Amino acid sequence: MGRKKNKRQIFENIAVLDAGAKGKSIAKAPDGKVIFLKNAVPGDLVDIQTTKKRSAYYEGEAIKIHQHSERRTTPKCIHFGICGGCKWQNMKYEDQLFFKEKEVVNNLKRIGKIEMPEISPILGSKDIYNYRNKMEFSFSDSRWLSYDEINSDKEFENRNALGFHIPGMWDKILDLKECHLQREPSNSIRLEVKKYAVKNNLSFFNTRKQEGFLRTLMIRTTSIGELMVLFQFYEENQTESEKLLDHLAATFPEITSLLYVINSKGNDTLYDLDIRCYKGRDYIVEEMEGLQFKINAKSFYQTNSEQAYELYKITREFAGLSGNELVYDLYTGTGTIAQFIAKQARKVIGVESVPDAIEAAKQNAQFNNIDNVEFYVGDMKKVFTESFIYLHGQPDVIITDPPRDGMHKDVVAQILKVAPQKIVYVSCNSATQARDLSMLNETYKLVKTQAVDMFPQTHHVENVVLLEKRT
Repeated sequence: MGRKKNKRQIFENIAVLDAGAKGKSIAKAPDGKVIFLKNAVPGDLVDIQTTKKRSAYYEGEAIKIHQHSERRTTPKCIHFGICGGCKWQNMKYEDQLFFKEKEVVNNLKRIGKIEMPEISPILGSKDIYNYRNKMEFSFSDSRWLSYDEINSDKEFENRNALGFHIPGMWDKILDLKECHLQREPSNSIRLEVKKYAVKNNLSFFNTRKQEGFLRTLMIRTTSIGELMVLFQFYEENQTESEKLLDHLAATFPEITSLLYVINSKGNDTLYDLDIRCYKGRDYIVEEMEGLQFKINAKSFYQTNSEQAYELYKITREFAGLSGNELVYDLYTGTGTIAQFIAKQARKVIGVESVPDAIEAAKQNAQFNNIDNVEFYVGDMKKVFTESFIYLHGQPDVIITDPPRDGMHKDVVAQILKVAPQKIVYVSCNSATQARDLSMLNETYKLVKTQAVDMFPQTHHVENVVLLEKRT
């Protein structure tokens, strides 16, 4: 017996009510079930075709819009709707902020079950386009074809592409004509690389066959105008790689760091590869309040430099340091927050699980002549122990900025044992933040919460909270 086919249904004249998790919009079906939509804006009146049916909800897409929402705006990018990167480009920016803040508050109330203080309004981004400082593009010899192209009788000889993966298709790449996420010369570099590669018959990567020369292109920029370009080549071909790199260096003399790597593995990750510096330095420099941070090809740095500065200022303000405090900075990454607050603290101890990040943190602290920070590497739940506290002292303030999954329950338990006066919790996922806050709720009171928009045109949002020990 074959599998029961998912029968598609059509619902007509449905009002789109809200924006939900992962950037989807929410409507209600005539039978009362929720419908999650990926291509509508709250306030639209639409016909919906379901794509999945579950016991508690449907997934679907709008196939006809009867009435456009007042929250709508015209997307800036010609690739909108296909690329999958900036899902909210069709929604006005002030409405994006409204739904982001609403999601944070809902999560804190619903998941955290926390008594809410007065909420500081979400901090929007000054730049709502061209704000990313790092972009990664993939080469492919099997460009994604639009429905019109597939249905035409044309034969497509050249299927080369340089761009983004189409959502849900690991081997199909959208050939980008424009992208509004990173400032110039990002677009110009990408288009020039593609033009040169096609003209010189360089082979583009084929993911299925694992063959081809050009694999990925990464471009990083900093707010002081430094520029890193890194190529991944699937195989060694010194003649062709040098000609390409020389051409790029001559066309874009502003490149600070021109790097390449040979990667013949099954995945695109750089972390276990040997990076070669072809021209310039092997790092670029970001600056913040006179502090300088070296960023190499493998460094993690907040992707929106200008908003990262705002986020760190809020973190520092929430910590309310007087100069006498011992501060622990958990999940410190490359130690940016630790160094940013060091001037206001007696001492800062940073802990992080990625050895390369801690190496970079130590180098940057030295580079900035900061001598009251110390960095330790290891898995948080194993490092952050009684003996660690005994060795380094009882913290007055803990700053924590964990990954999307939030903090391990053992780490939360240890924070409760250590019981600092204040905790500043920075999060890129308010749902896991709310879960952790509910565990801290008996001992700590939520004093302030501030959402920060780091990623305009998407549903992602950061949130900073200040917790103080209950008296």
